[in-house]
Amino acid sequence: MKFFISTIAFLLILSQAFASGKDKGDSEVLSFDNLPFEMPDIIVPQFKSDTFNIVDFGAKADGETVNSNAINAAIKKCSVNGGGIVLIPQGIWVSGPLVMQNNVNLHLANGALLQFSRDLSLYPLFMSYYEGLKSPRCQNPIYGSGLENIAITGEGVIDGAGDAWRQVKREKITDRHWRKLVASGGIVVENRIWYPTEAHYAGEQKNRNGELDYNDLESLKPYKDFFRPQMISLVGCKKVLLDGPTFQNSPAWNIHPLMCEHITVRNIKVRNPWYSQNGDGLDLESCRIGTVYDCTFDVGDDAICIKSGKNKQGRDMGKPTELIVVKNCMVYHGHGGFVIGSEMSGGVRKMYVENCTFLGTDCGLRFKSARGRGGVVEEIYMKNIKMTDIPTDAIRFNLYYGGKSVVEDEDGNIVEGKAIPVTEETPSFRNLHFEDITCSNVERGITIRGIPEMPVMNLTLKNISITANTGINSTYAENVTIENIRLDVKQPNAIEIQNSTNIKIIGANLTGYTKNIASIKGSTTKGITLGVGNVENVKDQLFIQGTSKKEIKIK
Repeated sequence: MKFFISTIAFLLILSQAFASGKDKGDSEVLSFDNLPFEMPDIIVPQFKSDTFNIVDFGAKADGETVNSNAINAAIKKCSVNGGGIVLIPQGIWVSGPLVMQNNVNLHLANGALLQFSRDLSLYPLFMSYYEGLKSPRCQNPIYGSGLENIAITGEGVIDGAGDAWRQVKREKITDRHWRKLVASGGIVVENRIWYPTEAHYAGEQKNRNGELDYNDLESLKPYKDFFRPQMISLVGCKKVLLDGPTFQNSPAWNIHPLMCEHITVRNIKVRNPWYSQNGDGLDLESCRIGTVYDCTFDVGDDAICIKSGKNKQGRDMGKPTELIVVKNCMVYHGHGGFVIGSEMSGGVRKMYVENCTFLGTDCGLRFKSARGRGGVVEEIYMKNIKMTDIPTDAIRFNLYYGGKSVVEDEDGNIVEGKAIPVTEETPSFRNLHFEDITCSNVERGITIRGIPEMPVMNLTLKNISITANTGINSTYAENVTIENIRLDVKQPNAIEIQNSTNIKIIGANLTGYTKNIASIKGSTTKGITLGVGNVENVKDQLFIQGTSKKEIKIK
């Protein structure tokens, strides 16, 4: 059933959205009431009480023995016997790759450290998925495919030994750390990038030059170290639970559920060094019916990231990420606090995010795509988001991700973007709703950057408070309503509008720099409404170029 919600109706519906647990037979079920879309109950996996202690299968907590065989034997025995709990007791348990099985709850006791080995030879190449495409990767430390009723729980820690895999840029770490890396081995390129192995560097160079045949695993073996795995990869699984552990130090992304259904992620901590390249926290890709709540993230790339495949492969797969609720999460570091894209070719829809806080993330709410991706991002709802110390944008929509956008020449004149025909490769962001957003000490408040042939459309923001260096920039947007916004800015032109139509900014309160309020440019700009209640003579403080003054209404 589709919902067509006016701004007032949307706000009334948005006022309540709480999860409740209930039993349905032998299963725990999570229900979310009063959402702005119909949300099915989420079935949380349940397990028999039968417990399989890895010690009974020969595992040793000496910090040296590689326990892959013992732990995998326990997992297999548990599944064959109808399921239950595979217990990792207190201690340091070194392991190579583990393969999950049906009806298994991998449980880490308080004080348990599952330490994946730094011996990269233990992780063979196989065909997997990465960054939205089918791709060869080294085997994941924890992997599962086509499974049902699985979980990773407990109070222990899972460490992916990511520092044995990742390249590091010198400018991102201290001199002391750099000297330690160089002394540990590996190779240094141009005195600025350290690679843990020569195979890694050679693979990166071959990949950059288009010399790797991704369909021939045998030919890729000399460069296998380049194909860093995600630490947790779950593909095509149903009824998935991640509850309690700390996931840290992954080779690439920490946690990557792909094409999974009924997924519950709660009470987990996800950590990666801030300098870790591709060190995402959680990437939900082409998943449906799920929730993420009461989690914390401190990572080296995007923290909570929503994806759905890339380019033609993603469109052909045609599996959107949908029906997801994110609540009560804290992000301490990351490129983006909550992110959609840039791989979103299968679409993203019906998402609700509430009560999240971002402290020092590079960007707060980050939506990104590019020509060639295709896909539609729609029916996205955000409420009660707080962020501070953001060095770029608090809220950013960017359909030029990885490419050039509209720019100005030296005289400040618009260099118009050129529209191209709309095809299945054209990405689209539309029907996006934000309420009760507080942003303090950020560089820029809101950036909207559509493309000429596909503006960002039908965007509403209400009850927004921003303390920033600069305020709002809208380029190629359509039907945007910003209501009841407080802007405390340091620079002139707190509001910049370029080649955008039907933009309403009403109930605005401008403090800080209150002169030269707005810059309005572009030959296609029309239907602009500005309501700045606390500033007199607004008309006299507008810079207008390339459009008619008749297109601007002052309220």
